[in-house]
Amino acid sequence: MLYKFKSKAGADVIMLAAHGDQALQALGRDPAPQGILQSADLASLIAHGEAAIAQEQQAFDRAAEEARAEDRKPPPRPEVTLRQRLWPLLELMRAAQVAGTDVVWGV
Repeated sequence: MLYKFKSKAGADVIMLAAHGDQALQALGRDPAPQGILQSADLASLIAHGEAAIAQEQQAFDRAAEEARAEDRKPPPRPEVTLRQRLWPLLELMRAAQVAGTDVVWGV
């Protein structure tokens, strides 16, 4: 399955199922084959996404600091971080917020 996030405000954002599920969970939403991010909710959804990105970075920084304190090798960074994966969707959501339109998928 693919997620295809669409809005009149910008280009479509396409994600594989696992990545789309992760993105929706970062936004505080349950993964679903169809859905809508209403324009009135976009500000809080964007804030949820940004908070999830910050939490991922803080968790990595803590793990690296603990490893250094114990004279261990720091853990490797993920190949693709949540920041990188979520960025296109957040940009679409910001554009939709400015335009006053919704973001939908699966329709």
